[in-house]
Amino acid sequence: MAMAATSASGGAGCFPRPPPSGGEEKKQDEEGQCFLDGMDLLKDATENKRFLPTGLQGVDALLGGGLRQGQLTEITGQSSSGKTQVCLCSASHVAARQLGVVMYLDTSNSFSPSRIARIVDGFPISLVREPKNVRLERVMSSIICKSVFDIFDLFEVLHQLELSLKSKVNNGGNKICLLIIDSISSILAPINGGKYPRGRSMMISVAMILKKLAYEHNLSVLVTNHMVAGNGAPKPALGESWKTVPHVRLVISRERVMLTIDVLH
Repeated sequence: MAMAATSASGGAGCFPRPPPSGGEEKKQDEEGQCFLDGMDLLKDATENKRFLPTGLQGVDALLGGGLRQGQLTEITGQSSSGKTQVCLCSASHVAARQLGVVMYLDTSNSFSPSRIARIVDGFPISLVREPKNVRLERVMSSIICKSVFDIFDLFEVLHQLELSLKSKVNNGGNKICLLIIDSISSILAPINGGKYPRGRSMMISVAMILKKLAYEHNLSVLVTNHMVAGNGAPKPALGESWKTVPHVRLVISRERVMLTIDVLH
């Protein structure tokens, strides 16, 4: 399985502030949001943002450790390249390691409980020391799967997710740490054309919501995207407007191995 990773800049919800004098607290804007400088952001990235494992050694190596919290990672590739397998492995390993709850939004009937069961059954004993049946039940109960078939369903689910995340923070419940959308292009590609004049703005709204959820609730967001014909070679779908949305884009295929890292603006 070949892989190529693309890194994009993606600060959100942060504003520069002058250095505090003495014991001055961080200033806030009229809406109560803290002003953050570069050192605040660096501290947040190094101390508060961890990686969630995909369980695939090569993928985790290319991603620098896994799916970084607070960021949106995109897996793209042609049909049967392994995009859904990355999603299923990620969900299984995060749940098995008891890192939090996984929300899996299935847009094309790709979620397979039997494949999850096979992945969990293959875990080494050192990963989770418990009977296989107990382990499988715990993993399955930590993965929330929801079928989403159009943009309006997606907006509604993301709205409910935001409300749930705020509630979990307040009551100390088991918090969702990983959001998977397989595949986001199945939802966005049909509206990204002339038939839907507001399609592009709706796509950008989805992007903003996902990055806001990731940043404000320390989520890892994993989405998959398909490939379309390009000039001489296939390219990720959804066009230039979506290109700068993912913080990291990992391109996978079955033919060759390649790693490229570019900064997107």
